[in-house]
Amino acid sequence: MDTVNDSMIAAPLWRRLAALVYDVFPLIALWMIAALLYLLPMGEHYNPQHPHWAARLGLQSALFTVTAAYFVVSWTRVGATIGMRAWRLKLVGEDGAKPGTMQSLARFFLALVSFAIVGVGFWWALFDARKRTLHDRVCGTVMVRMR
Repeated sequence: MDTVNDSMIAAPLWRRLAALVYDVFPLIALWMIAALLYLLPMGEHYNPQHPHWAARLGLQSALFTVTAAYFVVSWTRVGATIGMRAWRLKLVGEDGAKPGTMQSLARFFLALVSFAIVGVGFWWALFDARKRTLHDRVCGTVMVRMR
């Protein structure tokens, strides 16, 4: 178990957002693969100009699931996404351990809600003493910068 120690300091919001920009690139690749796997069986029956609502909803659900899996698996297995590793960030629980699956899943969904509401939950980090976003506070996680 990793512990929060002196080599870990709270990550500033700008660094978190930079890591999120980096994470868009592996996500694009995953979205392309997921879309291919979803659309391939439909073959010539899929009309990209006028897709059926069920086909569109299915594709959107597949892409959403891939996105959630990318973040949740990265946080629970390694404690960081590819973008977070590039910016030397790590997500830990308040006890210093890697977050669990349910904790990571809740954090993902709360971050989406926070982002949808003009990023209000992210701006919370500017005023929090430990630089935690609102979804970090609710889920009991801390984003730290590794030295």
